[in-house]
Amino acid sequence: MAADPRFYPARGPVSLAEIAATAGARFGGDGARVFADVGSLAAAGPDEVAFLEGRRYAGALKTTRAGAVLVTADAEADVPEGCVALVCEAPQLGYARVAALFHPQPAPVPGIHPTAVIGPGATIGDGCEIGPYAVVGAGAEIGPGCILGPHAVVGPGCVLGAGSIIRAHASMVFCIAGAGVVLHEGARVGNEGFGFVTTKAGEHVTVPQIGRVILGDRVEIGASSCVDRGAAGDTVLGPGTRLDNQVQIGHNVKTGRGCVIVAQVGIAGSAELGDYVVLAAQSGLVGHITVGSGARVGAQAGVMNDVPAGTDVVGSPAWPAREFMRAMARLRKLGAPKRNGKTGETP
Repeated sequence: MAADPRFYPARGPVSLAEIAATAGARFGGDGARVFADVGSLAAAGPDEVAFLEGRRYAGALKTTRAGAVLVTADAEADVPEGCVALVCEAPQLGYARVAALFHPQPAPVPGIHPTAVIGPGATIGDGCEIGPYAVVGAGAEIGPGCILGPHAVVGPGCVLGAGSIIRAHASMVFCIAGAGVVLHEGARVGNEGFGFVTTKAGEHVTVPQIGRVILGDRVEIGASSCVDRGAAGDTVLGPGTRLDNQVQIGHNVKTGRGCVIVAQVGIAGSAELGDYVVLAAQSGLVGHITVGSGARVGAQAGVMNDVPAGTDVVGSPAWPAREFMRAMARLRKLGAPKRNGKTGETP
């Protein structure tokens, strides 16, 4: 079953040769054969391309109706007769590239909607699409080929790099953003950090937040996520970092390249992440700690101390994953019933 053309018009037909070249795959058969779209193993039809990675869905491969399937070499022999095996090292990656071939990112429709507000001294690059009720603040710089959706806001003095997208109702203020940045619906970047001092009388006195947010190239921020600006320095998200929906990044947080921060993660102020760190859903980091490059934090983990590079941690408080699993195994033994009906470890 192809994608709904009302939402995802396909570029096809595309030749098998072009599909294989895009995926970095080898194949046998007629390279001039054409395909209309991509689909799943279970739903794809004879003019569509699917993929299999790993053995979990190997059963679906045997019954697929797809015209071509991206597979690893060890699964090539399992591809049914009449279906073209597109053999590559990483089928899912190949599929992602083929799907983008059929469904490229929509190009901007150049122009400024009559309801948009462009502040004095703002500059709009060539080929930008500025949607209904979008606001570009005074002195802001919008690079070429950007898209600002309905009610999107780029605050005064902000810089938005070439080819970036600010979707509906998303906003950026006090922010310098690189090229290819995406803010999904309702994202908030550069809002005031949660900084205050409490007096002896219990009054909360706000500390002025006078920093910025720096977004590297290709940073992507999910719907309804918030990235607070620095208190007296910058909050920095390194190139290629991705935030899922409903993520909170506190003031002065810094990440390296390519970090993945999954839904409902909260990172307190001044925490630092190395390159390619993964924070799973609902995990939380206290402030002023460091998570080393390549570390992974499990879902709902509470990280209260530094995490060395390349370490996996889980639990709350978080501790090394292998130690945690051994401890849980011991705990289960403590709760297991003995022969006399009582619980506890057998001597």
